[in-house]
Amino acid sequence: MPAEWWAREDLHRDADGRLIFAGIDVERLAGAHDGPLFVYGADRIRANLNRLRGALEASGCEHRVYYAMKCNRFAPLLEMLAADGTVGVDICSPDELDLALACGFRAEDISFTGTSVADRDLDRLLVHDDLHINCDSLGQLRRIGERRRGRAIGIRVNPGFGTGYGDSARLTYAGVRTTKFGIYREQWAEALDLAARHDLRITAIHFHVGCGYLSGQLDAWDEAVGAAATFLADLPHATMVNIGGGLGLPHSTGDAPLDLARWSAIVARHFGGRGLTVAVEPGDYLVKDAGLLLLSVVGIERKRDTLFVAVDGGFNLHPEPAHYDLPCEPVACILREADQARWQPVSVAGNINEALDLWAEDHPMPPLEEGDHVALINAGGYGSAMSSNHCMRGAFTELLV
Repeated sequence: MPAEWWAREDLHRDADGRLIFAGIDVERLAGAHDGPLFVYGADRIRANLNRLRGALEASGCEHRVYYAMKCNRFAPLLEMLAADGTVGVDICSPDELDLALACGFRAEDISFTGTSVADRDLDRLLVHDDLHINCDSLGQLRRIGERRRGRAIGIRVNPGFGTGYGDSARLTYAGVRTTKFGIYREQWAEALDLAARHDLRITAIHFHVGCGYLSGQLDAWDEAVGAAATFLADLPHATMVNIGGGLGLPHSTGDAPLDLARWSAIVARHFGGRGLTVAVEPGDYLVKDAGLLLLSVVGIERKRDTLFVAVDGGFNLHPEPAHYDLPCEPVACILREADQARWQPVSVAGNINEALDLWAEDHPMPPLEEGDHVALINAGGYGSAMSSNHCMRGAFTELLV
């Protein structure tokens, strides 16, 4: 039986063609729950974290990992990371702050980087003196100074260069197109003046230039890192540089894993020997490929030249493929035909009354029957956290196994 491109030790088919994830028969697991089910593998998350830590250690830099909560805020997952004792959490709202604290993170382990931050948000955040705050705009910097003169802060900078998965403009947060994120070089002198006027201590810079980049985008990422690093020349007392998240993973056949050795070498070249702690904010890299969304097949029907496989969950449960063209490949949990040459192209359709509610089009799959289950891989990040109750079909279950 030829291995499918996504197969690995903890996600594969057994000798009978049944999908196994984290040592569990996925079809049986899905059958034990009524309705859509997100399942996350704790061991895979730990393995991803350890691989990233190894790359940071190879850079020779002091380092800190902050998990990006917006990617997946399932409380048992957050509690597992908090219990590690060395992982911080990246947040972007006061409610995320409250959840982080409730799940066991201390204020000093939390880094806030938010945009369009209201006064009411600042008032809730500034209660915690140990919370690290990265200022995203001149106005945010001024309003913090007015409320907490002398406070330590970070500044989110926009280096004007960026990249993302497949060089997608929608996944690039700094580049030719002006974005809302961070303080540009043209604003830098004013930012420094505002900080000085309010006696704010700039102890860190932060930048996040895109989402999902792989090895093919590392040259562009290197350029962005180099441009961001130039801001440090005016901050002799800075102790940390936060390089954001965005580390990608394979989404389809042909995608190769990110070359972490090369990534680490870029970090070392720009920040090694400078006495700085390098912080990174992975979300997807830790949890995306550690999650599946399991859906039931409710119908199989040919309409004109298209064979539709209808499933009981739609794009409202995992909006990222529709928003960003980041696919979650459908995989049959039971393999009724091992010869991939005999598979048929299908369109996997969800249950939302919108034409764009298609998980995949012209996607080869083995024969399926009503009642079977389909696993959408790479569903651990930006799925449940972005879900909605559109058409009042937002119900799902989550498990950490």
